[in-house]
Amino acid sequence: MFRGINTINLDAKGRVALPARYREQLVQQGTGHLVVTIDTNHRCLLLYPLTEWDQIEREIESLSSFDPMSQRVKHLLIGHANDLEMDGSGRILLPQELRQYAGLEKHVCLIGQGKKLEIWDQQTWNEQRDKWLTESSVAGELPDKLRALAL
Repeated sequence: MFRGINTINLDAKGRVALPARYREQLVQQGTGHLVVTIDTNHRCLLLYPLTEWDQIEREIESLSSFDPMSQRVKHLLIGHANDLEMDGSGRILLPQELRQYAGLEKHVCLIGQGKKLEIWDQQTWNEQRDKWLTESSVAGELPDKLRALAL
């Protein structure tokens, strides 16, 4: 279970050192084997332990080839998926094409999202977070499921 936010640096080669608390979980879940792909709704990356990704990939592959939206999801998520492995220092090398997609420069944020981590450019994350906070206070109406949630 990945929780919290961590600001980390991307080195000149495109590597990020995962925080120790995440490294331990990742090693337990899949011996350090990971999959990174794009998020189709935001300019960020999604990082999954291999075991979690395998389940998601099976579900994506089972989608209809005749439905244009399903085909779009297959092309984008599976097409951009890259296998990664942590090195001995707990670093992963993010592919150049994916770094460009997410606009990752020097400072990135790792956002824990339960079974996965999101990787955002720090400035992009701050802007998106502020936008969400503003929208939630302006919109006012919450879906019933969220209204019933006790925090």
